[in-house]
Amino acid sequence: MASVSLQGVYKSFGDVEVVRGVDLEIADGEFLVLVGASGCGKSTLLRMLAGLEEPTRGELAIAGETMNGVKPRDRDIAMVFQSYALYPHMSVRENMAFGLKVRGLEPAAIDAAVEQAARLLDIEHLLDRLPKQMSGGQRQRVAMGRALVRRPKVFLFDEPLSNLDAALRTQMRVELKRLHQQLGVTTVYVTHDQVEAMTLADRIALMNRGVVEQVGAPRTLYDWPATRYVASFLGSPGMNFVSGSLEACVFQGPGCRLPVAEHILWDKTARGEVVAGVRPHAIHLVRGDEQHGRVDATVEVLEPMGWETHAHLRVGDEAWIARFDASEAAGLQPGDEVAVYIEPTDVRLFDASSGKALTHRLGDKERWGVAAGGAS
Repeated sequence: MASVSLQGVYKSFGDVEVVRGVDLEIADGEFLVLVGASGCGKSTLLRMLAGLEEPTRGELAIAGETMNGVKPRDRDIAMVFQSYALYPHMSVRENMAFGLKVRGLEPAAIDAAVEQAARLLDIEHLLDRLPKQMSGGQRQRVAMGRALVRRPKVFLFDEPLSNLDAALRTQMRVELKRLHQQLGVTTVYVTHDQVEAMTLADRIALMNRGVVEQVGAPRTLYDWPATRYVASFLGSPGMNFVSGSLEACVFQGPGCRLPVAEHILWDKTARGEVVAGVRPHAIHLVRGDEQHGRVDATVEVLEPMGWETHAHLRVGDEAWIARFDASEAAGLQPGDEVAVYIEPTDVRLFDASSGKALTHRLGDKERWGVAAGGAS
């Protein structure tokens, strides 16, 4: 196992700069997920860690040793690809053993490593099959097994579950989590799927246009996004946004007036044009005398989801979506006029021009290392 360090890493292809000054410290044994939209630079960053691409500038290190210019086979890493990359003419056993044979291990040691990995992944019964005789989920397990037998310092995963159906993705996420808990190997995992990021990661590094927008625990990025982009990317359904103005800790927007808790504002005297964000789960139906953040809304569409209901609301000219418990939404009908409320601590504010957060959890100012008034 080993730590991973990226310092001032850039990568350009011709005149196109796809990674722009990334700094990341990944702890020994950590499961870090690189997430972001297609084209944000996350896979390029992973390929640089693997040695498949060289940084234009900056330094990569594994276990304290600089990896710039070091060949992939000499980095003691194992990479699992989206496409499985199995040899079609080789059995599962041969696929898993191939890398160890290349390294010159004794046959007995190779057999023991393959058998152990197969037991961990529950693919012992597949060892004599060819890739074409297996399902996508089974082939992905074999690809993981081929990486596992090497006992590398670092695992690298490049969107390994994207070719699987929804049920298999869920199953494989559980398997990946279980394996990491058992083995404790430092893991860097690339995905565009926020569910994978939220469920697998010890920490998430969310990328946008070649830069890291925010790094932290999944719940931190969800509850306290450093930028509007982070707020919009994470969460399903997504955060509701509305433009307006802030005056004396009160947000005023089309059809709504939302008090904001003073202690979560970077600048207690902030005022002017801002964007307010509210998570769907933070919107509640008024059942009593709640006064904070009370908003009048019209129910447009209801989506029963089993234990919860997604309610599409019209607030002034804005479309909002709320997540209600099924019991809370019981009796609601499209066209109903309702009152909802948002607690002052659940309102998030963002600078209208830069998109940087104007609200923060206590202590984040020091942790983010930025001046009051926004996150860097």
